[in-house]
Amino acid sequence: MPLLRSDTADKFIVDRRKPHRNSDVARAVRRTRDRLSQQAGSLDFDRELLKLHARAMVVSAIAIPLLVLAVAAVGRVAGLGNQVGVWALFTLLCYTVVAFMARRVERTEAAELDPVRTRREFLIGHSLCGLGWAWFAWLGCDTCQVDQFHVVKAMVLLVAMATTAVMASSLGGALLATFAVPVAVYVYAVARVWTPIEGIMASLLVVALPFFGYVARNLNQASWMVLSFRSEKDALIAEVETAKSMSDEARRRAEDANLAKSRFLASMSHELRTPLNAILGFSEVMANEVLGPMNNPTYRDYAHDVHESGQHLLDLINEILDLSRIEAGRYQLNEEPVVLVTIVEDCCHMMELRARNKDIRVIQEFETTLPRLFGDERAIRQITLNLLSNAIKFTASGGEVRVRVGWTAGGGQYISVKDNGPGIPEEEIPVVLSAFGQGSIAIKSAEQGTGLGLPIVQGLLDMHGGEFELHSKLREGTEAIAIFPLSRVMEELPALPTKAVAARRR
Repeated sequence: MPLLRSDTADKFIVDRRKPHRNSDVARAVRRTRDRLSQQAGSLDFDRELLKLHARAMVVSAIAIPLLVLAVAAVGRVAGLGNQVGVWALFTLLCYTVVAFMARRVERTEAAELDPVRTRREFLIGHSLCGLGWAWFAWLGCDTCQVDQFHVVKAMVLLVAMATTAVMASSLGGALLATFAVPVAVYVYAVARVWTPIEGIMASLLVVALPFFGYVARNLNQASWMVLSFRSEKDALIAEVETAKSMSDEARRRAEDANLAKSRFLASMSHELRTPLNAILGFSEVMANEVLGPMNNPTYRDYAHDVHESGQHLLDLINEILDLSRIEAGRYQLNEEPVVLVTIVEDCCHMMELRARNKDIRVIQEFETTLPRLFGDERAIRQITLNLLSNAIKFTASGGEVRVRVGWTAGGGQYISVKDNGPGIPEEEIPVVLSAFGQGSIAIKSAEQGTGLGLPIVQGLLDMHGGEFELHSKLREGTEAIAIFPLSRVMEELPALPTKAVAARRR
């Protein structure tokens, strides 16, 4: 008969057919790094610089036009006539063209830009603006009432040159394309009416052009640094996202696997215990010779060994199943009002014979006026027995175990079991608290266990809303504290008067 393959995944098993999420993230990371982690001079890097230049031109698009309007207004008042208005209109039109060009580049994706053509268009736009400033440098005013008119023009050109050096620093050559011609025109215009002050201003403009070019170049290098840092930042963010995605994926798979394991073990409770109970029963019958004497004493000893081994295996399975049910959320609490002191006293009495065999004193210090606690009696007994078993197991002969029950500072109740055994190194406490974890010193100095006692205690306390604390020092001992919250403590009911009780009985 051919095997049939199910189209649906078992809900108890990890579904390995789920797509791996890390592949998409890895491809996105590679694309980001390829786009941003580039050296200066590459196409992608040039595109980013052009985008920076376009953004700077859009943000500061109003700066130079305001200067042009202010110069035009002052020129009209000074008597320059309509020519200053025509100049202002032409210059504003040139800067408007550059602003629209920058807005278009800013809205375009970096990958769609042609860096050579875009750079050429920007330089042409700045050259047109330079023609406007060359026109301004050529303007003359024989009838205006402004002394040293050429000095004023030089000052305006210096302001415009400094502003452009800052605005267009991301585009190499923009400053030279804008003001090379105006400076030359100014020098030519001043040479015709040469005076010392005008010669100084012309020299100042000639020197200022390379100076501001140097400033613009340094600002351009700063833009390169900004892009480099942005590239590194994006690369680090991408790596963090990749690591987080991988961690989430690994954690999800681990949780699924752990849940599948817990569900499997919890569902195997009946199947595992039934044959073991049969083995224990038959071996006990054989060991006690219930059905008649056994002529061979060796067989009787073997029956005792089978019974003891089966009992040990049953205890181990019970612990594993308890922890599995807790992890799978199948452990049901049978909550009722209980007296914590009474439960702990019973547990101490149960462990008394074991402690006496090792010559260990069990000292009990209980608060006698504790109110009842709302919890699962079986779970509280298991918590207490696990803590007492560990304390007696790891305490040397002649030692003592101190058991306390009392109030917590927050109004809850606690169980404390303290021994004077070998203790646990501080770095091994997380190992001891994990499932199947055991400390190195404890393994050497005492009989080995399953390492499930404390995880079960933590799980049962979590179900009660409580906390578990473990304090230990080498060669001084260990103290385990099980804390039940205030919400579990029940208020004592007030005593009824004798007449009221008698009336109720009637």
